[in-house]
Amino acid sequence: MIAVINYGAGNLRSVTNALVKLGYQPRVTSEPDDVLNATAVIFPGVGAAADAMYGLRESGMDDAIRQIVRQGHYLFAVCIGLQVLLSVSEEDGWHDCLGVISGKVRRLPPGLKVPHMGWNQVKQMAKHPIFDGIPDEANFYFVHSYYADPDDAGFVAGVTEYGISLCSVLIRDNLVATQFHPERSGEIGLRMYANFLKMAGV
Repeated sequence: MIAVINYGAGNLRSVTNALVKLGYQPRVTSEPDDVLNATAVIFPGVGAAADAMYGLRESGMDDAIRQIVRQGHYLFAVCIGLQVLLSVSEEDGWHDCLGVISGKVRRLPPGLKVPHMGWNQVKQMAKHPIFDGIPDEANFYFVHSYYADPDDAGFVAGVTEYGISLCSVLIRDNLVATQFHPERSGEIGLRMYANFLKMAGV
C-alpha cells in the first residue's frame, strides 16, 4: 500500500493524481495505522509549519512519522513535509517540528522575492537511485518562503540557487524529501516519484 498523509495541509489531489498517472492506487489517510503498515508513504505539504504540526499532532500522525523513519520505512516528504522533519522552524515565530532531522527552517534572506515561486534547477550532490533518469540541473517547480538548513550537510543530496545555495533534496537512508513539488514538475517530477516507489519495491 502507498499511503498519502492527510493532515489538513497537503497538496493531496495533485499528489494522488501524479501517483495514479504512474499506475498506482494510493490511499489518502489520516490514520496513523495506515502509515505504519504502508510499504511507502508520501508526506505532501502546502501551508505553514505551525498549522502542519498542529494537524499532525491532532491525528497522532506526528508519532507515526517519527516511528516509520526510525524503523527505516520508505518516506517521501514534499515542501512543508520536508521542513517539518527538522527540529524547529522560524516561520511566524519559532515552532518545534518533528525533530527527525537535526536542523532549522529559516526564512529566505532579505532582498529576495518571496515566495520563491516557479521553475529552478536542482544540482545533484550525490549519486542516488532517486535521480535515475533525471539529468543534473533539471528544473523542478518551487513555491516556498522558507528553507531547510540541516545540521548535517551530508544529508543534502540536491541544492538550488536562489540568493543562497539552499537544500532542495534531503536524503537519509530510506527518507527522501524535496523542497520542490514533484507532482507539479511534469514528466521529470513523475520520474522522481517512480524512482522512489521502485526503491520501495511497490
